[in-house]
Amino acid sequence: MRITVIRTGGFAGLTREATLDTAGRPDAAGLEALAHRALAQGSAAPPAGVPDGFAYRITAGGRTAHCADPRLTEAQRALVTAVLKEGA
Repeated sequence: MRITVIRTGGFAGLTREATLDTAGRPDAAGLEALAHRALAQGSAAPPAGVPDGFAYRITAGGRTAHCADPRLTEAQRALVTAVLKEGA
């Protein structure tokens, strides 16, 4: 599964995008389960955020969800952190 996170906003208003492919990874099942939870807890349209906060678009398995600081769920925060840290 390819998991893509696009982060926009923040103080500088920059956009950052990263994609993580779970194929062949020993933690693939955990990441895929996390992605399914994060997507289920997201919204179809970008939610209202806070000034200088980040907004996220998560895409995985043909689905896309939106979320924003400071209302990220635990699953969304963990997934966003993993993808932005390890993804290309």
